[in-house]
Amino acid sequence: METNKKFKAPPKKYQPRGLPIVYEDNDIILVDKVAGLATTSRDKDNENTAYFRLTNYVKKGVAKSSNRVFLIHHVDKEASGLLIFAKTEKARRHLLDNWSDFNVSYVAAVHGVPVQTEGVLRANLAENMIHKMYVTVAGEKTRPAETEYSLLQHSANYSLLSLRPKTEVKHQVRVQLADKGHSIIADKIYGVKSDEMKRLALHAAHLTITHPHTKKEMSFESRVPGHFYALTAALKKA
Repeated sequence: METNKKFKAPPKKYQPRGLPIVYEDNDIILVDKVAGLATTSRDKDNENTAYFRLTNYVKKGVAKSSNRVFLIHHVDKEASGLLIFAKTEKARRHLLDNWSDFNVSYVAAVHGVPVQTEGVLRANLAENMIHKMYVTVAGEKTRPAETEYSLLQHSANYSLLSLRPKTEVKHQVRVQLADKGHSIIADKIYGVKSDEMKRLALHAAHLTITHPHTKKEMSFESRVPGHFYALTAALKKA
């Protein structure tokens, strides 16, 4: 299995702002997105998106360049972590066609402690008029969402969870956890007001794919923010 350890990133000054490059070749580019930066936007001229900044990066300052990136998946604006784009149409098709077979996992710090240390969250999600997702009964306008979870550690009031979405529905991890009474810390949309963290405690930590050209399995890791662990660490005995 190949890993990101073999790749040497370009100097920081040449990398797109807020998007440290984890791996890049002729087919794909993988970055470690900072929290607060949207993956994409309905406004194609919005410079504050990963898509816009990476497009400029691959064009290397040549406005008429045919180089571009292709969107494969989203990492929520408020979250951080691994985000992959294709650089060719062939690579895009390979990643999209096989996405459900790849291993994509997140780590989140949440309120409360789940009764079961591992399990699967299943729900039907729909979107309301203000673009907020919610759990409801199955219907024509709903999408089924499934997320595997396991408990990594916990304190008296908080837990650190490993999460593997088996489907890709907008905000599914955030909505499903909130529905179970374990909203992600600092989730201003689906959670409760919290002073423990200033940012959403959700991080895309792991990604395993098969390369579009070589077909070899590649695995990438992104360091989980230390304060996720600190807040959910077991309380020390006096």
